[in-house]
Amino acid sequence: MTIANYISDLLYRYECVIVPNFGGFVTNEISAKVNHFTHTFYAPSKQLTFNSHLQNNDGLLANYIATSENISYSEAVSTIEKEVATWSISLMNEELELENIGSFHLNSDGKIIFEPTTVINYLTSSFGLSSYVSPAVKRIVYKEKVKQLETIVPILPSEDNKRKTPIFIKYAAAAAIIFALGTVGWKEYQKFEYNNLVAQSNAQQQQVEKKIQEATFVISNPLPTITLNVVKETYNYHIIAGAFREPENAEKKLHQLLEKGFNAKILGINKWNLTQVSYESFNTINDAINMLNKIKKTDSKDAWLLVKEY
Repeated sequence: MTIANYISDLLYRYECVIVPNFGGFVTNEISAKVNHFTHTFYAPSKQLTFNSHLQNNDGLLANYIATSENISYSEAVSTIEKEVATWSISLMNEELELENIGSFHLNSDGKIIFEPTTVINYLTSSFGLSSYVSPAVKRIVYKEKVKQLETIVPILPSEDNKRKTPIFIKYAAAAAIIFALGTVGWKEYQKFEYNNLVAQSNAQQQQVEKKIQEATFVISNPLPTITLNVVKETYNYHIIAGAFREPENAEKKLHQLLEKGFNAKILGINKWNLTQVSYESFNTINDAINMLNKIKKTDSKDAWLLVKEY
């Protein structure tokens, strides 16, 4: 069993996956782009980066491994620790390659350098979309070819064109020109009349609006304007204090946390029929991780981070 496969699975659904005592993989969504030099079009994707400072266990990876392998949470944590130790030994001697994630190596200062894979796109909305190369249109070359053809084969007047044009054809051409001018003049006249009607209609409308404004009642003491800035926040990141089989124990834990000053709440029943109680909930992962580290130092080392999508 390799945890790289589980990390890859979680990157499709979450913005951050932390490997305890190693680092965190963070994804940022980027829009479609074009390389003007190679004429390549790239679909929207998730940009994968690595942060070696994110080493605290938030419980996401361990819980996913425990559920997938049908093992306990402690066994999953032990599995992660063993594989991280193997990675550290490999990095000391050679480059470390994680399938569908990327490669790692140490620089001269002993810091980890990460090169993400370019094969996998973790943005699910772009599933199946690949890069596309479009050849450039060389319009200048085509124009030069046309000029070359005109130089090689010049167009000369034929003997028939040199013959004298009959008189009746000249009269017919003159009549056609007069008719065309008359048609154009009539169209211009219709256009002029149409513009006049539009201008009159706009003037009448302005007069009506002016009369409506003059007839509007004036309130002597207008009420002050109230501006409400409503921002919808989604709290997807929960610091879990415990999960209880009996609802009474969950209520007891909730009151204990509230007395300590936490914004605690009961999140509900998970798929194992356990009632989860959280210290606090946050709408950004950075705030959640900072509070989790503080709680581990001051209240409970068993606290862990639950990322829940609604």
